[in-house]
Amino acid sequence: MTEPTVFVVDDDPSVRRSLKTLLGSAGLRAETYPTASQFLAGYRPDQPGCLVLDLRLGADNGLDLQEELGRRRAILPVIILTAHGSVAASVRAFRGGALDFLEKPIQPNALLARVGEALERDRRAREVAEEHASIARRLARLTPREREVAGRVARGATSKEIAAALGASARTVEGHRRAVLRKMEVSSAAALARLLARTGT
Repeated sequence: MTEPTVFVVDDDPSVRRSLKTLLGSAGLRAETYPTASQFLAGYRPDQPGCLVLDLRLGADNGLDLQEELGRRRAILPVIILTAHGSVAASVRAFRGGALDFLEKPIQPNALLARVGEALERDRRAREVAEEHASIARRLARLTPREREVAGRVARGATSKEIAAALGASARTVEGHRRAVLRKMEVSSAAALARLLARTGT
C-alpha cells in the first residue's frame, strides 16, 4: 500500500500553509487544495489517507464535497474543520459519515491525534475491502455447481448429504469439493466457512 496522504481542502491560504507545516512536522504527507473542484480533479480513490475539510469554501459548502465523495463510494475518512459551526451542520456531517466536526482554532496535538485515528480507520477499511475483493475473485473461479457445493460445505453438510440434495453421486460431489477448496485457496471446510463468513456469502 502506498504512503497515506492527508488531503487538506481550505480556501484560506494561511490555514493551508499552517496545516501542511504541522502535518509535515509529524512526518505525514500532505496535499492542500483551495477548492472542492480542484481536490476532486486530482483525487484517486485508490490513494489511502484522510481528508481535513473546511466547512466553508468561499461560495461552496464543504459538506457538499463530503456528500459527493459518498456518492462516489469513497472510503476516505473526513474531518470537518470550521470557525462557523452549527448543530444542523454537525448533524449533516456526522450523518454523512464524518469522523469528527472540530471548531477552529484547534490545538495542533488534538488535530494530529484525530488525523492519526482517521488514517488508521482508512487503513483498516482498505484491508477489509482488499480481502473482500480477493474472496470475490476466488469465488468468480467457481462454476455455478461448485458455488452451490461450496455453500453447503461451508454450512457443514457432508458429501453424502450434498449428493442426496443435488441428485448427484458422492464421487462427483467429492470432485466438486476438492475443486472448491483448491480454487478458494483453503485446506478445509472450516477454513472455507470462515472465509465466506467474512463477506456474508
